[in-house]
Amino acid sequence: MRGPRTVPPGRALRVGSSAAVVVAVLGAVLLVPLLVPLDEQAVDLAGKLRAPSPAHPFGTDDVGRDVLLRCVYGLRVSLLVGVVAALTATVLGTAVGAAAGAAGGRTDRLVMRAVDVFSSVPHLLLGIFVVALFRPGVWPVVASVGLTHWLSTARIVRAEMLSLRSRDFVDAAVSGGASRLRVAVRHLLPGVLPKAGLAAVLMVPHAIWHESALSFLGLGLPTHRASLGNMIQAARGTLQAGDWWPTLFPGLFLIVPTLALASLAGVWRDRINPRRRSELML
Repeated sequence: MRGPRTVPPGRALRVGSSAAVVVAVLGAVLLVPLLVPLDEQAVDLAGKLRAPSPAHPFGTDDVGRDVLLRCVYGLRVSLLVGVVAALTATVLGTAVGAAAGAAGGRTDRLVMRAVDVFSSVPHLLLGIFVVALFRPGVWPVVASVGLTHWLSTARIVRAEMLSLRSRDFVDAAVSGGASRLRVAVRHLLPGVLPKAGLAAVLMVPHAIWHESALSFLGLGLPTHRASLGNMIQAARGTLQAGDWWPTLFPGLFLIVPTLALASLAGVWRDRINPRRRSELML
């Protein structure tokens, strides 16, 4: 008999650290706006570009706004965009992939060729085109990310549907007189939902990076809104002058939580299917 599987200490430490970061981030974005009754847009020109201190742990920016408070609000917006966009892309990708995999034949080939055509266009370029159709704001960015990131999910769901169609229980359902729609809804779709959910979790960090890139380019959220991309863009001039904190801390708020979330999603991916990790990479 095999003994209980042990988790390598290094991996356990990485998972624990990632979980702690994610919990801390969620606590900050939920509690700070309630516990700290300050306006993140409040301007104090007399206190601009102050270095980190007990009064301002992350310092102030070029118009005297508290960098820590703006980082929290910026991460809050980024998480909102990332989660909603990931869910939108997952629902769309699951619907397209399930339809292609369940139908098979000519329909499957036609749908997947359309997916290949969309995949040939860079995500950022297509996202810029979508955002350019609307005024700057949260929901245009959500639409931009959601409408450009469903392709990988569609491929994953379609491949899993094709795999499940060859199983004995599907043949038994068909032999029993079940329609194609009933087989897809009752037998195939539940089998692909775990991987679709994992694809959504893996997509959240990518969506956050995409939103930050659009905001950095001036095409995402309005410049007055607290956004990590906006903050990094606005701090470029101060960095050249030697004031490092308005750039460093927003960058850390962007990189550390998304890497922690991606690490936890990777653990979930390995548990679902440790032999086929590459197909879930976005």
